[in-house]
Amino acid sequence: MEHALYRLLDEQRIPYQRFEHPPVYTCEEAARLIPDLPGAECKNLFLCDGKGRRHFLVAVPANAGVDIKALGETLQVKGLRFASSERLKKYLGLEPGSVTLLAAVNDRDHQVEVVVDNALWAREAILCHPLVNTATLSVPVEGLARLLAHTGHAPRVIAVPRRG
Repeated sequence: MEHALYRLLDEQRIPYQRFEHPPVYTCEEAARLIPDLPGAECKNLFLCDGKGRRHFLVAVPANAGVDIKALGETLQVKGLRFASSERLKKYLGLEPGSVTLLAAVNDRDHQVEVVVDNALWAREAILCHPLVNTATLSVPVEGLARLLAHTGHAPRVIAVPRRG
């Protein structure tokens, strides 16, 4: 999966810098184990509605606390909640700890909606796992926009509601 992603990035002429590291499962672990990399650190959430019919891949700045209820209201979705690891595997082909904007390439049936916080999207580059949590890519936002458009997942860029 990871190698297919690199081939797609190269085919689409999307530049990236790759950094290998020990497995990381949280933003806090990443901050401790990974040196300063060129790009915005982000937190990725995989969410679904109360009935499990709609799925969302949400990216926000790493230090942002997301108000899930308010986000549901913004997206006009009832019962927005974290999706299970089984749903994560089914819809994005990922294991917990590897959630990334780049996973849109695995959603060939277009079952997942991509939402990106406008503060994150305003950055020059975003740090993303390449479908595994043992490496991080720094990808220019312009390149991410092209990749997501290529996969049919043009992101909805909004001010994601914050907690507190």
